[in-house]
Amino acid sequence: VQLVESGGDLVEPGGSLRLSCAASGFSFSSYNMNWYRQAPGQKRELVAGISSSGDTINYSDSVRGRFTASRDNRKNTLYLQMNSLRPEDTAVYYCNVWNYWGQGTQVTVSS
Repeated sequence: VQLVESGGDLVEPGGSLRLSCAASGFSFSSYNMNWYRQAPGQKRELVAGISSSGDTINYSDSVRGRFTASRDNRKNTLYLQMNSLRPEDTAVYYCNVWNYWGQGTQVTVSS
């Protein structure tokens, strides 16, 4: 199993970013996937979970209404569209399946 996140960057408050997670080594379309984040000194936090078909998505209260998770099962890729970003969204963002994790991608929200 390999998960490779990309798309993190430095962005001003109110800005947007789109994260991607390229998956390989397993039957991507068969499994639910998750986005987590971890801020410095904080525990890793579940941001969004998406069902294998993409039809069911759950969000943490802190991002609901601002972030949108999606997936393209033809491309074995998971996405996280992040809008109206806030400084408290600053973290390393990870995609996850079972107990496998990517290396993470850094999102920094600052003026």
